[in-house]
Amino acid sequence: MLTLRFWTSAFIVATFLLFFPSQTTFAQTSQQGTWAADNDADAKLMIEAERKWAVDDCLPSNVVDEYLADDFVGTSPAGPIYTKADMMKEHSAPPAARDCKLLSAKVRYFGPNVAIIYGSETAIHQGADGKDFKRTLIWTDTWMKRNGKWQIIAVQDMNDPRK
Repeated sequence: MLTLRFWTSAFIVATFLLFFPSQTTFAQTSQQGTWAADNDADAKLMIEAERKWAVDDCLPSNVVDEYLADDFVGTSPAGPIYTKADMMKEHSAPPAARDCKLLSAKVRYFGPNVAIIYGSETAIHQGADGKDFKRTLIWTDTWMKRNGKWQIIAVQDMNDPRK
C-alpha cells in the first residue's frame, strides 16, 4: 500500500514539475510584448491620436474628448496628477504654444487589448517673463481597447533633461 501511494505521489509531482515550467515559460513569453508593425492599422490610429494631442496646444482638436477614457489619470512633468475633466478644462483655453510637433511614437502591444506608446513631442511656449522657451516632453501613454475602441487610460510625462 505504501509503495502504491509513493509511486502515485511521485507520478503526480513529476507530472506537475514537467507541466508547470512550460506554463511559466508560456506566461513569460506571452507577456514580453511585441512592437507594432509599420502597417498596423490600430497603431496608426493611436499614433495619429498622439500626434493630435501633441499639437493640441497649437491646433485644438477633439482628441482629449475622443481618446481619453473617462477614468483616465495622468502625471504631469511638474508632478501633479490630472484627470480627463482637468484636461477638458485646459482644452477650452485658447492655443498657448506654437511650433508643436510629435517627434516620435512607438507602439508596443501587451496582448490584444493593451498597448503602451513611447514618444516625445516639442513646442514653443511663452514663460511668465514673456520670453519664449522650447519644451520637449518624453512620455509613456497606456492605451486599452474597451468595447472595440482604443482609449488612453494613463500617461506619464517628463521634461527632456537633454533639452
